[in-house]
Amino acid sequence: MAIARTSGSKRRDLTNFLARRNAAGLVRARNSLPRIIRMTLGAVGAYWVADTLLGHTQPIFAATSALISLGFGGATTVRRTAEVALGCTLGVALGDTLMHWLGQGIWQAAVVMSLSLVVARYLDSGPIFSTQLGMQSALVVLLPISVDGPFSRSLDALTGSVLALLIIILWPSDPRRTPVAALSELFKELSEAMLECSWAIRDDDRRAAFHALIKARATQKHLDQLPGAFRAAQEIAMLSPAGRRHREELARLSDRFNHYDWAARNARVFARRLSSVLSNSALTPEGSANLAPLLREVSEGINALAHSVREPNLAGQNKFEKNARSQLAAAAAQLDPRALGVEGLQGEGLVLLLRPMLVDLLEAAGLDHEAAIGALPKLS
Repeated sequence: MAIARTSGSKRRDLTNFLARRNAAGLVRARNSLPRIIRMTLGAVGAYWVADTLLGHTQPIFAATSALISLGFGGATTVRRTAEVALGCTLGVALGDTLMHWLGQGIWQAAVVMSLSLVVARYLDSGPIFSTQLGMQSALVVLLPISVDGPFSRSLDALTGSVLALLIIILWPSDPRRTPVAALSELFKELSEAMLECSWAIRDDDRRAAFHALIKARATQKHLDQLPGAFRAAQEIAMLSPAGRRHREELARLSDRFNHYDWAARNARVFARRLSSVLSNSALTPEGSANLAPLLREVSEGINALAHSVREPNLAGQNKFEKNARSQLAAAAAQLDPRALGVEGLQGEGLVLLLRPMLVDLLEAAGLDHEAAIGALPKLS
């Protein structure tokens, strides 16, 4: 019977695993559809241009150059696409040139690849550029000679690369998507961390405070994504006619990055201190009764910030930012240890740690520095 139960458990685990993989695969495929369409149009379009307009025979390098340039790598930015496209084009051109001098064969391919990689590393430190240049030049030497002339494949690669760049400029992915996703997750984690701190104080639970600390630490991966995500998004918004309407929003969110970072760091410090304060029973019953709902209010304000960045239109963003400012300012106005009934060095220190965090959150919600500081009560 034990063996039967084990076998049944393994079947359930396998079924659950396959169900999760299937669900993840469907989501991944659905989210990739715009890029798949761009890649298909780029590859087929480049092949058609080289075949019909240029009259080349089987211009496979036009299709591969466009396909690789628009590929599934990291975020498809103009710079990344240009880097891959340049690597493909230079690789084919270098292969054509060296094959014209050296002939075709295995040792020629080895020489061409080595020289191509040397040239690639000299021109650029990027691994994508180097790999594409070396691979394309080696393929030129290894594949049969084109009937359209020695440098027809170079022109095919250039055709595919130019078409890929035009597609990424004229039909980019939503430039907001990556930074908004990271920022939304950051606020979500931060909101949950503050909510767990509230529960920890309400229940006098040191373990819950430790869980809040883990949640607050999880914000770092989202913070690490944001600078690069903002740079890529602003690049697309600047060059693409379709993305220009997002320039102001992206610049506004990017300018507030330091406040997101500082607020998350202060949240980690607060959660770590809270665990120590609860271990030492340093909060009075009155202080706990007042501090727990205050942290819940902070959590709701941060959650409103998460909603604001997810809103696609300016009116929705302004509405949720206004709500966030209202909730965070109301919480900031209570941050006086005496008014909260918090006594003792540890308890008072815990409340004081919230003050800079609330200032940064208010500035992240659009208040200027003076107004954010003005929301705090004066300490006697």
